[in-house]
Amino acid sequence: MAARRILIVGGSSGIGLALANDLANSGDEVILTSRSLESAEQVAATVGGRTRGIALDVAEPEGIAEQLKDVGGLDGVVLGAVERDVSTVRDFDITRARHVVTMKLIGYTETVHSLLDRLEPSVATGIVLFGGRAKDAPYPGSATVSTINGGVDGLMNTMALELAPIRVNSLHPGIIGDSPFWAAKPSEVLEGYRSRTPGGELATTEDIVDATKFLLFNKGVSAHSLNVDRGWRIS
Repeated sequence: MAARRILIVGGSSGIGLALANDLANSGDEVILTSRSLESAEQVAATVGGRTRGIALDVAEPEGIAEQLKDVGGLDGVVLGAVERDVSTVRDFDITRARHVVTMKLIGYTETVHSLLDRLEPSVATGIVLFGGRAKDAPYPGSATVSTINGGVDGLMNTMALELAPIRVNSLHPGIIGDSPFWAAKPSEVLEGYRSRTPGGELATTEDIVDATKFLLFNKGVSAHSLNVDRGWRIS
């Protein structure tokens, strides 16, 4: 199989970094982003292979086109830049909400818009947008993230229609038990979440990486919203 060229927005840490490592180990060319060029280049060096790091701040969408100007042709784009936010309707922070809404809904859109001349109009080209299970599983403090992640699906459907035959899908992780954020939680907290999955286990980073590759490369899948949570909340 010929090597592919994939841009991972938010690829310098967490799930994005795990995906970068997986793709690079498979021989693919990876371009990963961080808000800091120094950080992106340092991480790219640790990933190795044909990996390059660039600076990109999707929370400042006016600068996205310029930051991406040196990116060449791509076989896929993963939009995985995320930030955690705690916001309730009663205690609403407009500045913070504007930042995270801009980052995902406007920043994601402008990134794809800026790259359209470098994305082959083919069913082999894939775009994956990261949302989260808060879209339909809200919790106290999720006012902004639940709204944004619901919006990701609206954006995905629109892009899939407008950009066809390029495929566009969205991925919504649940609680990722081995991620740094969740692994640091008290054991009783994690056990409470595990008890709500049919198999008694939480999704892992590996699960998310595999799901991302499926949505990115499977030519039969477009306009699909995929929850990866091991059936969380159905039991």
